Amino acid sequence: MARNIQSLERAAAMLRLLAGGERRLGLSDIASSLSLAKGTAHGILRTLQQEGFVEQDAASGRYQLGAELLRLGTTYLDVHELRARALVWTDDLARASGESVYLGVLHQQGVLIVHHVFRPDDSRQVLEIGAMQPLHSTALGKVLAAHDPVAHSEALENDRKAFTDRTVCDLGDFEHLLDLTRARGYAADVEETWTGVASVAAPIHDRRRMPVGAVGITGAVERVCRDGELRPELIAAVRDCARAVSRDLGAGRF
Repeated sequence: MARNIQSLERAAAMLRLLAGGERRLGLSDIASSLSLAKGTAHGILRTLQQEGFVEQDAASGRYQLGAELLRLGTTYLDVHELRARALVWTDDLARASGESVYLGVLHQQGVLIVHHVFRPDDSRQVLEIGAMQPLHSTALGKVLAAHDPVAHSEALENDRKAFTDRTVCDLGDFEHLLDLTRARGYAADVEETWTGVASVAAPIHDRRRMPVGAVGITGAVERVCRDGELRPELIAAVRDCARAVSRDLGAGRF
């Protein structure tokens, strides 16, 4: 069984202590509450302060939670707000399209699935919330890479693995694909990631008109495509869903 890292446990305990009770605490109070030597407590506080997780009041010398911790917490809440705003619209999209619906956000070097609506039939399906998808080959990933500068950099800098013989791996071709995605407002994945599977996705924006995620449908090629092309009505339904969620997030009309 792996051993816990004591310094991280102490840092976590310190953050919990600062999050509760008084707004600011002195070094002696923190050390006493956590049964730590003052030198040890000061070293941890100094590290947390350097990372922005803790701030020290110049006048009193007391410590409080820092802005970086607030930023991380806001990011967590934003993902949950995105999911909450999308619940009704993604359910509607699944009913209208007859396919599975996925809501994804950028996470590290891929797409994190934060919401999944099953295809509305009696088939056996597996919930994929928490799953990761690649940026360069999936419809969700290409939408994020086309609209989010951070996702774009991640997609360019990391290995673009060929999952099928249709995966676009060449840098120039991939950039052209992102230009096309931006121009038409949606991304496609027709057997680029999984043989026999096709997807279409569109971007979701927040009140600042910044890309915060993507929504898309995924299904068998024979259902999602017609004559080798994505069915126009499915593209329209996905884009309508993305616009609706964006409006609920305060983005206005797109």
